[in-house]
Amino acid sequence: MAVCAAIGLPESNSMKSPLSLPLDRTAAIFVDLQEEHRRDPGFLAEGFDRVIANAAALQAAARASGVPLFHYAYAVDGKAETGGFRPIKADGRPAFSDTEDPNSAICPEVEPRPGERLAVKDRASSFRDDFGPELKSRGIEWIVVCGVWTEACVYETVKDAQALGFRVLVVKDACASGTRTMHETAILNLANRLYGGGVATTAAAVRLLSGEEVEVWLATEAVPFRYTGETAARLYANL
Repeated sequence: MAVCAAIGLPESNSMKSPLSLPLDRTAAIFVDLQEEHRRDPGFLAEGFDRVIANAAALQAAARASGVPLFHYAYAVDGKAETGGFRPIKADGRPAFSDTEDPNSAICPEVEPRPGERLAVKDRASSFRDDFGPELKSRGIEWIVVCGVWTEACVYETVKDAQALGFRVLVVKDACASGTRTMHETAILNLANRLYGGGVATTAAAVRLLSGEEVEVWLATEAVPFRYTGETAARLYANL
């Protein structure tokens, strides 16, 4: 096994393995691909246009293969008692993701098509109510996930999916956060404990959703990335 001399860790490429998805047991989840992430100055996601383009490519591949798509949007009803300590504006409305703000809408390039579920949530994870049991009842085993923000709603969705026994493929370049470093370290944190799943690029995920076998990074070791500020970008790039 190749060793990273600087920090004594295995190179991420050493964990790439062939993978094919059972398309009849796969679902795709698109997390919070909303206008505010490219329009709200206080809530911009870096590289969001790239995320939208990549998410659109994933959607096209999933639809062509009959893989079910699930869309989620984070929005807070300022009139409802939702609890927590979310920041608010002077008028008492939510500071971001307000249900009454047009920017809370899904971006038109990736909006749901007829027959695809769009659910609005007021917490980070997409797994709530009966969503997990519904996927189980449909025989879903693998979930392909992308969206924003990587360390928040994407992270919580992935962890809840794992807790329910799903195998998760995170599409790294179809996710984003407030900065590149926030995004990259969030992906590494997920990869460190993405047992049963893996990380792929959009190009690889599109091929997987098209029924091909592809070499992708799969989690095969416990906590493989003890990254530092100097090594995080390189380790992320090799995923």
